Amino acid sequence: MGLHVYDMRCEYRRNPLGLDDRKPRISWKLSSGARGLMQTAYRIQVAAESRFDHPIWDTGIVSSDHSVLVPYEGAELASRTRYYYRVRVWDNAERESEWSETAYWETALLDSEDWKASWIAPDREDEELPEEIDYLRKEFRSRETLTSARIYATALGVYKLYVNGQPADDAVLTPGWTSYRKRLQYQTFDVTELIQEENNAIGVMLGNGWYAGDLGWMDGRRFYGNRRALLLQLHLTYEDGSEEIVRSDESWTSGSGALRMSELYHGEVYDARLEQDDWHRPGFSARGWRSVRLTNELHGTLVAQQGEPVRIIQQLEPASIFTTPRGEVVLDIGQNLVGWMRFKIESDAGKTIIVRHAEVLDADGNFHTANLRTAKQTIHYICKGGGEETYEPIFSFQGFRYVHVEGLTAEEAAGRFTACVLHTDMEHTGAFRSSDPLLNQLQSNIVWGQKGNFLEVPTDCPQRDERLGWTGDAQAFVRTAAYNFNVAPFFAKWLKDLAADQRPDGGVPHVVPDLPFCGYDSSAWSDAAVIVPWTMYLCYGDKRLLETQYESMRSWVEFIRAQGSDEYLWNTGFHFGDWLALDGPGDQVAGATTKELIATAFYAYSTGLLAEAAEALGKSDDLRTYANLRTKIGEAFRREFVTPSGRVACPTQTAYALALMFDLLEEKDRPRTAQMLADHIRESGEQLTTGFIGTPYLCHVLTRFGYNDLAYRLALRREYPSWLYSVTQGATTIWEHWDGIKQDGSFWKDEMNSFNHYAFGAIGDWLYRVVAGIDTDPSGPGYKKIVIKPQIGEGLTEAEAVYQSLYGEIRSAWLLETGDRMQVVVKVPPNTTAEVWLPNAEPESIRESGLTIERVEGILTVDSIETDVRLVIGSGTYLFKFDRVSN
Repeated sequence: MGLHVYDMRCEYRRNPLGLDDRKPRISWKLSSGARGLMQTAYRIQVAAESRFDHPIWDTGIVSSDHSVLVPYEGAELASRTRYYYRVRVWDNAERESEWSETAYWETALLDSEDWKASWIAPDREDEELPEEIDYLRKEFRSRETLTSARIYATALGVYKLYVNGQPADDAVLTPGWTSYRKRLQYQTFDVTELIQEENNAIGVMLGNGWYAGDLGWMDGRRFYGNRRALLLQLHLTYEDGSEEIVRSDESWTSGSGALRMSELYHGEVYDARLEQDDWHRPGFSARGWRSVRLTNELHGTLVAQQGEPVRIIQQLEPASIFTTPRGEVVLDIGQNLVGWMRFKIESDAGKTIIVRHAEVLDADGNFHTANLRTAKQTIHYICKGGGEETYEPIFSFQGFRYVHVEGLTAEEAAGRFTACVLHTDMEHTGAFRSSDPLLNQLQSNIVWGQKGNFLEVPTDCPQRDERLGWTGDAQAFVRTAAYNFNVAPFFAKWLKDLAADQRPDGGVPHVVPDLPFCGYDSSAWSDAAVIVPWTMYLCYGDKRLLETQYESMRSWVEFIRAQGSDEYLWNTGFHFGDWLALDGPGDQVAGATTKELIATAFYAYSTGLLAEAAEALGKSDDLRTYANLRTKIGEAFRREFVTPSGRVACPTQTAYALALMFDLLEEKDRPRTAQMLADHIRESGEQLTTGFIGTPYLCHVLTRFGYNDLAYRLALRREYPSWLYSVTQGATTIWEHWDGIKQDGSFWKDEMNSFNHYAFGAIGDWLYRVVAGIDTDPSGPGYKKIVIKPQIGEGLTEAEAVYQSLYGEIRSAWLLETGDRMQVVVKVPPNTTAEVWLPNAEPESIRESGLTIERVEGILTVDSIETDVRLVIGSGTYLFKFDRVSN
């Protein structure tokens, strides 16, 4: 039962390289066999050497239960320096831990003056950006006593970095996608092991990426700039403390090679006959290569990479190879995914292998690409001959399940192709399962949809000519996203781009990073400026993120307030409405719910969240201002959209759900409105009709107001329209449309019909929070105070969720046994408490591991609340068994 400190983190990451945060935050976890473990004090030491002989920060013993995101408060940090840290703690049993394992973080370039390199670009007479990719190189020498080598690099475009022929790391599509004119990320590479004595070479491939390639379905090409460029500096540090810097300057050379074209949407053309095998190694004869020139191409402030980059996360072998009725050789990966195909070829020089990618087959079983619109998603590989050749894309990614191969027979293609799955390398934190296999597949589809669309930014879809950071999709899905993966660094970076692209009047783009042709300021979309940072605060307790985004949040609410002639209503401007709802007339994609009702409802919601943020940050004046504003908006909503008798004037599922979810009705009118919602659903044959706006809240509202069994029936419904309909049709990700593929195999439409579109996957939040019952108490955000309240419904006999919080693992699992017996397993991590609700429990029957609850260690309080028993418990794993009382 010893007390241990483990899983040391700095800014959510283990031993991060290249932070530019001057006060990085430290987190740790505790372990002990004892129940009810709470930290009572901690001590942190930080030093520039691993022995801690001369700490630069020693907190001494601090009486505190804080163990998550504790900010460094020591001496000013220096650039390019590794800092070691360790922690020891004391607990409520008066035990003292040993020092934790030593962890570290390493700073990047903290001041702009630290940059000694110059931006360089290939020196071309023709200003038109060529299709072929740029190759840049530089040779240098290193002495024998090298102790450290770091490269700091970024690009206008995307880049791949090599040192002596080896990739500098396993990241892809660096430097990622930010609002380039305002913020440009750079990466830090530890290349110490790649440097050799004497002669060395750096090689860099430069592609268009998001910077200079196609963006969106309109004229987004060259949106940020029309010149690819590189900024790089290498610091070589020797045993005597001396240092040499190799930097991008006019001494570099540039050329071209085998990669003749690469676009994110369209794929690549690679002519292996043009390979120059040693172009990134020392001694290469760069005959015919050009000089480079210095460039002052417009770019934003340089910022260190905040979270993890995009990487190859998984590799999948094709499930089958077949020939379609049209004679196409097709690989079925068995999973709709985002990434690329790696393949091995052995053929004659000049032979072209064409690899196309698609999500679905048509009703006849043929390869279907019409829903890609102008995105080609095609790889052309021209063989060099002379043996086996291996290729995978470098600066392109595809959304696909099916792969059409031209140039090989099915027999020749067998065993030669592997699917590489790409996404931002987020830590997987959540898992959900139940007794229903189709519901489990739905959860898998939700996770795969998130993986495919959380690639640098939260995209709407990963396959067609769009792939943009739509704010509406992000805010609808953000709570689900935070269960499945640790998305705090991912959204912290994206929210900084949102604030950077926010207009002076507070207006917010529909996509972030901003593409102007996508528009601005729709309700529910632009409300991401408030909803996402507040959700990050709830899920991670990250007050700094809330502080960083607060002015953006406030500006958005003030923008709405300034619209129209009534500061308490939002009845002007463009709004998407309940996008892809099923209750609109004809092909109306906005649904039947009044757009002004939706806009005013979200105005109230965002204003209320802003008031809560002000309270969390100690902004008492703003708290009063926005709490009062929220009250006034609620009154205006009722005047405008609720009849004098208390009926919502727009009788749609979404209107009812928003009015109830956002507490916009008088208390006395809420039960009747919930009844109307339930009646509306029943009268439609227990079918949902909601779109992007109403769907995330529908089941939550039903559960909250006593219609949990109806919520379960909606969630478990197999027939169209439902979440499980697509599962019965073989979907492996979430569809954009409830009926993307109809029962006869035909498609809803071609031009806007993504089969990897996560918005409707927001039901995952309800699965975690209601079915399994894991939630966080807003008074103890980040799961410092946990709520475990599973709510049982018809159709399931068991369910379980596991969530890896910043404090440790949280688990909630329930099983309906024979008769009226039930068991609930709960795991609560150290340094937290949990409020556990045992549903419909007979108090006298409750046993925990065979003991009556008054004898159980770790149980702090017991209450009966209506039909449930509520316990407050400390850390540990508990097994409760009890008799259920019928309602």
